Amino acid sequence: MATKYEQPPLHILFFPFLAPGHLIPIADMAALFAARGARCTILTTPVNAAIIRPAVDRANGSSSHAGTEDTTPAIKISVVPFPDVGLPPGVENGTGLTDQADRENFSRAIQLLREPFHRFLADERNHPVDAVVADSHFQWSLEAAAEHGVPRIAFLGTSMFARACTDIMLRKNPMMEPSPDQDDPNATVLLPGLPHRVELRRSQMPDPRKQPKVIAFFKVVNEEDQRSYGEVFNSFHELEPEYVEHYQTTLGRRVWLVGPVARPPDMDARGSGNTLSAEADGYLRWLDGKPAGSVVYVSFGTLSNFSPDELRELARGLDLSGRYFLWVIGTGAITNAAPSSEWMPEGFAELLAGGERGLVVQGWAPQVLILNHPALGGFLTHCGWNSVLEAVSAGVPMVTWPRFGDQFFNEKLVVELLKVGTSVGAKDYASAIETHHLIGAEVIAESIGRVMGVDGDMIRSNAKELGVKARGAVEENGSSHGDIGRLMDELMARRS
Repeated sequence: MATKYEQPPLHILFFPFLAPGHLIPIADMAALFAARGARCTILTTPVNAAIIRPAVDRANGSSSHAGTEDTTPAIKISVVPFPDVGLPPGVENGTGLTDQADRENFSRAIQLLREPFHRFLADERNHPVDAVVADSHFQWSLEAAAEHGVPRIAFLGTSMFARACTDIMLRKNPMMEPSPDQDDPNATVLLPGLPHRVELRRSQMPDPRKQPKVIAFFKVVNEEDQRSYGEVFNSFHELEPEYVEHYQTTLGRRVWLVGPVARPPDMDARGSGNTLSAEADGYLRWLDGKPAGSVVYVSFGTLSNFSPDELRELARGLDLSGRYFLWVIGTGAITNAAPSSEWMPEGFAELLAGGERGLVVQGWAPQVLILNHPALGGFLTHCGWNSVLEAVSAGVPMVTWPRFGDQFFNEKLVVELLKVGTSVGAKDYASAIETHHLIGAEVIAESIGRVMGVDGDMIRSNAKELGVKARGAVEENGSSHGDIGRLMDELMARRS
């Protein structure tokens, strides 16, 4: 406890959006601040609290408060009820939404969280709150925090490159520029005013004519983030330096880069005193039996949907690649919960028999540990930013297959700017509940070969070099380590 001559430690409230891809990096970010002496609170609902609790418990066991007389946990989870909006019991985040009605009810719930957010900031037992790191999707949190005199720091959970591309899309709307090929989905659109020449197909971006409400929402999000005290990014300066400069100088926005926030595997499990489930340990033991750089890891996150036809072509592609594979099929990956008999091609079951060629995992797998395993030689990914950054940190090259959201922007960064991956050629932006253009097995196999074969030396070398920089960023005297310290010092000085 602080004496009358000492100030209490910083208290930062973290308010993550209700989706695993937002929750987990916020918990990891809170751990970084807690390790530097801050008190952190994460405000969320019961089901989502259970998702982050293991990470919070680990952080509390290794924070700067551990082993001292101060028994207050460095990170607390403050649980508020999920609003009753007609969703089934237990559905409290994006992974459980099955149709448009669910999505609309979920959006209503997000708005209703404003009241418990107010109550937390008004409760004197929670004082002082020096700052709130709020997900950008809670666009109303800026005004709500301001009512209590608390600065709001925005977090969107994407790359600075993707954020800069989105800013151009929202402010200059190049999709709506008069053009003779405006209705051609294969026509390219130039995003002006960026440090690099960036072009995407029309089909790879949301169409403002078809989704005006979505575009209007993200315009408000962008404006509110710009009005905030600043923005934090799960990235590091050496990864995208031109876009740090663009964001700070051209756009005039205050940013701190604090990533990669995912903790290195030697601190998380396997010999560190933490216990993996028998299933997760089994996946790693399977990798132990494979040669270095011989396995392609396949995972598309928690929200991507695949039709049975897409799954069949992906399975065939893994077979044709001739590589060992570890394929994680997330809980939301199969449209209409199609059984394996509807998509598994002939002979594929034999590849899985005894785990000789491949392993298929239903549900969750320890992705950070898998990516850092010596047997890994490539990662077939949807380009969700958490997955990209975890691959970058592990020095693993990528085969990119974006689906929606910021993923096509992230693919540009991975393939064209960083040159640490190759694309399967996905052309269509579609939400998690829409269908996609079918990509053939031969294309998938060829893409895996370009990363893991003899012609992939440069890509693999670039990935390895970038991994060294990523790990150095969060070490003492690293760029992200410095940004965390500067932000904490600034918030402490603001008290006076």
